[in-house]
Amino acid sequence: MLGADDHLDPDPRRVLVAGTTGVGKTTTAGRIGRVLGVPHTEIDALYHGPDWEPRETFVADVEAYTSESEWVTEWQYTAVRAMLAERADTLVWIDLPTPVALWRLLRRTLRRRFGRVELWNGNVEPSLWTFFTDRGHILRWGISTRNVARRRVPELVETAPHLRIVHLRSQREVDRFVQHLGERRG
Repeated sequence: MLGADDHLDPDPRRVLVAGTTGVGKTTTAGRIGRVLGVPHTEIDALYHGPDWEPRETFVADVEAYTSESEWVTEWQYTAVRAMLAERADTLVWIDLPTPVALWRLLRRTLRRRFGRVELWNGNVEPSLWTFFTDRGHILRWGISTRNVARRRVPELVETAPHLRIVHLRSQREVDRFVQHLGERRG
């Protein structure tokens, strides 16, 4: 696996950003897209329809944009995870310490809930009380899946040998990696 300071040659053109819920995958994917001049598609926006129902066109939508020569997105959702890994040339793994990831997730969830921030297709974070009643509540999901990427990403070394994997363990490394991408495009 590569690190924040390793040179990627050629420049990434089809990039996945992986990590547990709340580590900043979408924010980082957007930053990578901007510095590389590559379109970023937020995969959650394609997955979640009104009332948090999965969209019927999700897989077809992902197939369509990943057929293009350049893109950045987040590596998630079982239905498309293998296809994404097969089509990508680079995977950026944000592997922050668990307390940092959970704190970020809590902070983001509270900001979105209290601000009534509209996410995708009219959805907003549900009441905080649903933490106790909904097994799929984002905070419960973050806690229960916090180590999943630590199993899945290393498996890609064998199952997707074409994929360059960049392992970033702190926000400082994430920032340095994105900065280096921008400098190389100079």
